Amino acid sequence: MLTNPLLDQLQQHLQGLHEQSLLRKRRTVDTPCAPRVTVDGRELLAFCSNDYLGLAAHPAIAAALQEGVDLYGTGSGASHLISGHSRAHAVLEERLADFVGPNLVDARALYFCTGYMANLAVLTALAAGDKDTEIFSEALNHASLIDGARLARTSLKVYPHADVAALEALLAQSTAANKIVVTDSVFSMDGDLAPLPALLALCERHGAWLVVDDAHGFGTLGDNGRGALEHFDLHSPYLVHVGTLGKAAGVGGAFVAAHATVIETLIQRARPYIFTTAAPPALAHALLTSLDIIAGDEGRARRRQLRALVAQWHAGLRLQRWRALLSATAIQPVVIGRNDETMRAAAALYEQGIWVGGIRPPTVPADTARLRVTLSAAHTADDVAQLIDAINQTEATAEVTAEAKERNRDGA
Repeated sequence: MLTNPLLDQLQQHLQGLHEQSLLRKRRTVDTPCAPRVTVDGRELLAFCSNDYLGLAAHPAIAAALQEGVDLYGTGSGASHLISGHSRAHAVLEERLADFVGPNLVDARALYFCTGYMANLAVLTALAAGDKDTEIFSEALNHASLIDGARLARTSLKVYPHADVAALEALLAQSTAANKIVVTDSVFSMDGDLAPLPALLALCERHGAWLVVDDAHGFGTLGDNGRGALEHFDLHSPYLVHVGTLGKAAGVGGAFVAAHATVIETLIQRARPYIFTTAAPPALAHALLTSLDIIAGDEGRARRRQLRALVAQWHAGLRLQRWRALLSATAIQPVVIGRNDETMRAAAALYEQGIWVGGIRPPTVPADTARLRVTLSAAHTADDVAQLIDAINQTEATAEVTAEAKERNRDGA
């Protein structure tokens, strides 16, 4: 029988992940994205989606998606630059430019299939492989930004998390004609906000682009839900705004909004845009309803509800060994440290009917494994109270177990 040593190598790698409590596992959900979902026939209270406004199963958006299928069918059939750019895509881009435009100059928007593709597109197109370009990337940026910076094939400097002084020193030393600073707005594993006003001031002073990945801010931040730029009241032609439409917006895809010249450059240069089939037009049609909700009274009410749940969460935790990070956003991490203890905690919560994601390296730095709690406006105060009680009790039980192990070790 023919054997394959390459398979043996892969199996050894997988076994190593298992031994380090780093092996990832998928679960299959049988119901729409919502606070309560059914997984393998069991109902769970979920705190692990990015459906921050609770729009992923909104009946009005679902009806708009069905209408979009009736109007445009199920697929686009081609890339945007061949024949796949439908009226739905064009209208959505116009609406997005109008929506986020108050924080930009001469704004135009471009719709992408995913946020990952949007970030790859922005960084590779703005850099264009130019050796006289330098990218300055935040240490805790999302993987898509890291990969985009690498694929840009130009000089790359990484500055420490939220360290404005360090970035200023790097910009002052740079002789590149084309400088690009790139950062998350809300950091997906910590929940804190980048110091965007200070970063923008630096970029304007040094003539650098500021690319802001607002994946976790769009829809949830700002009075009108326009995201982190509205939250900080920023206005500049140096801004490039990347927003995700599969999180707070509840559907799928992403957009880049910036000066019209930047967007035209992406259309001409960005390989992730040029060389892929356009997203189904029905999704773009559904997103028009999503934007209406985000910008309207219902969106404002949902953002108020989300803020109230965040306050309830911080007021109710009674942690001794674990550490809840200070976050005013929907992302509320509880840092535990060890991979194995983190996964035991996640499993214990799961057994209690509460689904919270356990996050380990390389997604987060070594020794900072954590529970990533995400709150949604669709959660109730009772839901969050149940979560708080479960986490407080799970930590207390883990503390007793840890003390018992320590006593046994000392006694041995």
